[in-house]
Parts: sequence; structure tokens; C-alpha cells
Amino acid sequence: MSGPQTILIVEDEPLIAMMIEDFLDVLGKRHGGTADTVVAALALIEAGGIDAAILDVNLRGGEKSFPIAAALAEKGIPFVFATGGSHDSVADAYRDRPTLAKPFTMDGVSKALAALA
Repeated sequence: MSGPQTILIVEDEPLIAMMIEDFLDVLGKRHGGTADTVVAALALIEAGGIDAAILDVNLRGGEKSFPIAAALAEKGIPFVFATGGSHDSVADAYRDRPTLAKPFTMDGVSKALAALA
């Protein structure tokens, strides 16, 4: 298999996170952990063992996932932004990164991860 295999999910809605986990399983990918806050995601990144991530742009409490994106970029780990809004919700520094539009489909997740390969 080519492309990333162990995927970090950063999503603050538990049902959506579980759906993505199911999609990853069907797609033959490994779930590298789920975080719903910036602090939790940064801890998982520091622990290692992931080779890609799906980042919800807007997290609970008004948090944005851009500090997570910065940490991933620093380590050379590719990521895709997930957003229910437009690509304009992504910070200028990350506009070149792929996005995954909500509502998610398995095909959408598959294509987004393939774009990281």
C-alpha cells in the first residue's frame, strides 16, 4: 500500500470522529489516535507513530487547528483540513494543503488521503 497508513484524527464531534475511524478501517488504514483539542493533538504528535492527519479546522471553544498543522509541518507529517465551510476558513499559510469538505463520505476521505501521497 502506498501513501500514509497511520492517521491522526482531530475532530471535536465524537460521532464524526467515530465515522472517520470506521472509514479508515474500511480503507485499510490504521487509526493513530483521536484528539478533540489542540493540547491533546500536540501530545499525540509528540508521542509519534502517525504518518498523516485529518484536522477539523474549527474545534470546540473557538480553538483553531492551526497550531496542530504547524507541529505536523515541522515534523514533515502531511495533513488535510476538514471543514464544513469554504477553503477560505483555512489560514493563508496553509491554503496549499488539501481540504476535505463536510459532510464526509468514504470516497472523499479516500481521495483526501490519496492527495497526501
